[in-house]
Order: sequence, then structure tokens, then C-alpha cells
Amino acid sequence: MELLYLVGSIIWNSLISCTLSLLLPFQILLRQGLSCLSSSWDGDGEGLTLYEGIVWHQRRRPIQHSFEYKVRYALIDLDRSSHLLSSNHLSADEARKVAGTTGTVYQCNYIRSRLLTIPPSVGYEQNPLSLYYCYELESSTSTLKKCIAEVTNTPWGERVSFVFNPNSDVAAKSLHVSPFMDMEGNWKMKATIPGDDLSVIITVQHPDLGEYFCAILRAQRVSSSKVPDHMLFFWLMPHKVAVWIYWHAFKLWWNNIPFVQHPRYTNPAYREEAASRDKMINCCKAGDFKTSGLCPRDDRNVTTHQFSWTDAKWPWS
Repeated sequence: MELLYLVGSIIWNSLISCTLSLLLPFQILLRQGLSCLSSSWDGDGEGLTLYEGIVWHQRRRPIQHSFEYKVRYALIDLDRSSHLLSSNHLSADEARKVAGTTGTVYQCNYIRSRLLTIPPSVGYEQNPLSLYYCYELESSTSTLKKCIAEVTNTPWGERVSFVFNPNSDVAAKSLHVSPFMDMEGNWKMKATIPGDDLSVIITVQHPDLGEYFCAILRAQRVSSSKVPDHMLFFWLMPHKVAVWIYWHAFKLWWNNIPFVQHPRYTNPAYREEAASRDKMINCCKAGDFKTSGLCPRDDRNVTTHQFSWTDAKWPWS
């Protein structure tokens, strides 16, 4: 059934994307009058920073397999440019509420929440990871306090969001993101403050395989003067990401990597188990983990990553 959904999605989105690509020149010329056709992406440049870089994946065990591809991202100031975004993502106020940051006004400058994401292109959106940067005022300085990871799997159309410390953090693996990875282990994450460049590093720590997978995004800021039109800049970018995902999944299957069924068929309580395992990780970090494997009764000081599971908007993004 999942295979049929996948094939149907590929055929449908290919037809839609081809049609909208043919119309793209007219959309660009008539964008002001036909903004409703631009998939909520009007590209006015307000509160928007463009990045271009490389995503690199490496699997170390049970076989060595690595690849990289070029990618383009938009860093969106949610307080200034929420109209650029569909309802598929958090608003500035929602992001601050989830992260527990304040967004303080300092010297007439708002301490903003920003979103790093791949915008939709010609009717399709594909974001394995979108990242919210939530700032706070500390000692008269705007400080990146928390990040929110928004992870979407392919092709199951599910999403999990959670808060993490951008300096370095470890969270229990809470989503089935690959048919060649089980639910055991943790995600180790680190994200730099976006400036002229940015980076995001995620590794998977497995109880049997060790640190067997790593994904890295490194990107540089692109001057808006070099981008004649944002819709052209991101043309087919989500599609390229999807092609790389499916192609390398096929290569792993071809190399006889064991196929892992989605845990909803074998262990319906996998989300609750992930949340429980994450709580234990935080107890360890707080120095409260007991030999019995349980947190103390009074665990109010133990901060979890606040997992939130939802269905991703169609088409899967």
C-alpha cells in the first residue's frame, strides 16, 4: 500500500510540476496579478536571506555509503515575512511559545524567530528537515537560545517537531525516517548561528552500530543582487531532494541493506517509548539517572525535547 502511495505521489507531482513549470515564465511576469498561483511564495525579499550549499550523508555501517548534493535554502524572518509561508509551518509566535523564548524589543530591533526551509516549487514541497532559530535578549545581546527541528519522513507523510540546544544536544530518535534504519538510538545535533554561512550537523548514535550515520548541511549566503527571481532560484529544488532520497534508498536496497518496516505495524507504542527514552537521556544529562534506570520521583527540573507528532501536509513535505 505504501508503495502504491509513493508511485501515485511521484506520478501526480510530476504532472503538476511539469504543467506549472510551463506556466512559470507567465507567473513571473504576472506575479503581482497571479500571486495566488505561486504556492504562497511571492518572493518579495522582505525578511528573506538566501543560502546555497551542500548536504552530505555518510553511512558507516553495516556498509560504507556516502553521497552529497547541492541545495538551496531560504532563511525567513517569521515576524516580517510570515506571508511568504503556508500554514504548513509554525508562525513566529507559535515558534517562540514552543521554544520558550521571549522575542524582546531592544533598541527598536525585534529579537526575531527565523525559519530555515526549502520553499515549495511548482506545486511541490519536500523538506526532510526545517529548522527554527529562536532568539532571546541576554545582557543587551541577541542570543540564539533554542532551535526547533521539524523532521518529516519520506514517504510516510509524518512529522515530528522538538526543541533542542543548538550548541549541542542529544534526543531520542522519534521518527521512522528511513526504511534502512530502526528506531533504536539517538540523534546528536548541532547548529551554528546563521550569518554569512551556516551549518547543521546530525549524527545517529546506535546501541549496536555506534555512531553509524552522519548528515551535514553547510551553506553560504547568496547576495540578493545575484538572484533575479526567487521562484527561479528555487525551481525544482524540492524535487531534486526527493530524487536523491529515492535514488540512494534504491542503492542501499540493491546492496542488501536490511529493510526495516515502519514501527507502527510492529510496535504501535514506538512514540511513547521514544519519549520515555528521551526522558532518561535528559535525566542522565541532569545527573539524576539512577541505577534502576528511572528518574527520581520529582523530575520537574528535567527538561525534555517536547516531541510533537503530526501528519505532514500533502504533498508530503
